[in-house]
This record gives sequence, structure tokens and C-alpha cells, in this order.
Amino acid sequence: MADSDSGDGSARLLLVEGIALLHPEDAVLEAMLEGWARQQRGGRRLQPKTIRDRQSVVRRLVEYTNEYPWAWSAGHLDEWMTSLIARGDRAEATIRNYQGSIRQFCDYITSPYYEWAAVCQERFGTHPVQICHEWNTVAHLVEYEAGAERRPMTREECQALFDFADERVERAVRLGRKGALTAYRDATVFKAIYGWGLRCQETSGLGVTDFYRNPKA
Repeated sequence: MADSDSGDGSARLLLVEGIALLHPEDAVLEAMLEGWARQQRGGRRLQPKTIRDRQSVVRRLVEYTNEYPWAWSAGHLDEWMTSLIARGDRAEATIRNYQGSIRQFCDYITSPYYEWAAVCQERFGTHPVQICHEWNTVAHLVEYEAGAERRPMTREECQALFDFADERVERAVRLGRKGALTAYRDATVFKAIYGWGLRCQETSGLGVTDFYRNPKA
């Protein structure tokens, strides 16, 4: 394995090429999970507990299917979800979170930027695919889950917030008062949070370069 302090989650840095692994399947799985953790820590600035919880969901699916991620199919997810729902001890929000974790993990291991598909094809003769689709995952059919203490803002409330933020900018400019730039920054941040579904911590870590396309991705 490569140096654990590396911030890169790519397969080539996590697996030393040319060296035979004693248990290649397990080694590649652990490297995938470690790389995904680095990507979440470095790119999205997620908390360690959130990352561990998501890794735990991936391990549960591995255990349930008795298959490694590069052998997963949409059918495996369907069977696991059916099993969880049949037990009746998982809230809809929990099911959605599980699916979200698997979707993001599959996004990571299928991204050409991280090279896991190429590594799996070389070592195992197959490659991972995205197994979460619109037709086999829980949709956001309600505005908020029953019993939730907080709820998302409606479209009308979001528009009212954005209009108020824009009005503060226009008012400061019109009256020649200080604070127009600060108000414009706040209005832009609100729209960025809504438009990209960002958490507060993710938003605070944004830089100018985050608004450019990544040609490798």
C-alpha cells in the first residue's frame, strides 16, 4: 500500500504496481474504501464519523451480497433493499441514506480520474459500475420525513430569501451605503448552497478554483 498520508484517492497511489497481493480482492476493497475516505476528507471536508458511517454501509452491502464492488449489479442493490424493507426496522430516510452512500461510492470507483475501473479490469477481468439509478432508489416524494424536527424550505420560501438578499444589495448601492459587497457575497453564497446542495462546512471551504470544470473528471 502507498503512504497513508497521501491526500490522493487514486488507485495507482494506493496500490503498488507490480507487487503481488496475498489477498488481492480484500486488499483492493480496503484500498477503495481508504481512497474514498481521502476523497471525502480532502474534497468535501466531511467529518470522520460521516465517512465511517458511509464506509460501514458499503461493508454491509459487501457482506450481504458476498460480492466485491466490481461484481455488483443493480440486482444486488434491489435484493438488499427488499431485505431491509421487509424487516421493517429502517425508516425511509435511513434507506435513502444507504442508497446515497452506495451511489456516491460507485461514483468514486467508476470515475476514470481515480482509475479503479482500469485496475479492476487488469486484476479481476471486470470493472465496477453504477448500481443506483432513478428506477431502483427512493425518490424525494415528500418535502420532509414524518416526525423530522427540521424541514427544507419550499420553493416559494427560497425565492423569497433570494429576493430579500438581492434587495439588500440594490438598497445599499442605491443609498450609497457601505456593505453592498458584503450583501452581494451573502446573496451569492445562499444561491450557491441551494444550487449545488452544499453543507455549510462545504460552502466555507469553497475556493475560486472550485467553480471551474475539472478536465480529468
